[in-house]
Amino acid sequence: MVDISASAVKELRERTGVGMMDCKAALAETGGNVEKAIDYLREKGIAKAAKKASRAAKDGRIFSYIHNTYKIGTLVEISSETDFVAKTDEFNELGKEIAMHIAAANPYYLKPEDVPEEDIEREKAIYRQQLLDEGKPEDRIDKIIEGKIRKFYELTCLVEQAYIRDTDKKIKDLVVENIAKLGENIVIRRYARFAIGE
Repeated sequence: MVDISASAVKELRERTGVGMMDCKAALAETGGNVEKAIDYLREKGIAKAAKKASRAAKDGRIFSYIHNTYKIGTLVEISSETDFVAKTDEFNELGKEIAMHIAAANPYYLKPEDVPEEDIEREKAIYRQQLLDEGKPEDRIDKIIEGKIRKFYELTCLVEQAYIRDTDKKIKDLVVENIAKLGENIVIRRYARFAIGE
């Protein structure tokens, strides 16, 4: 197993715009060689997808999903750059999958940036008290809390959640794969989930 340095990950991120986990995976795949990792990411289409993410997505569609019990339903707005991509089978499949995922996984927020600061502070206070009660050393508590907040995002934020059909993948990874495949930026704009009695 090659030891991947933080500086190599940082350099690869800066040069490609790709997320940290994809950078680590690419460096692991190429023995820690940054140049080869760039080629690897380009071959996979991930680097290209990250560059496209800065482009304006002003078209798209609204997707819906109603569970077969008729007690849970979702609406989700997903944007693309053009109407052409919005009409493709791949884009429509992505929209249906995300609408169904929302029904099953019940995210509270779209992305980490949407979580109100007071909610994060409340979570941190709870974790801090739990860790103190467990007798964890003071100097390690902040680091542990960081990890717990990341886990909190993975449970509550749609784009950070593990995709219900493939838990090795996050929803944001599913979106990036489709950006690479379709050649346009794709953005989940907003969603609503309705459940009888909630």
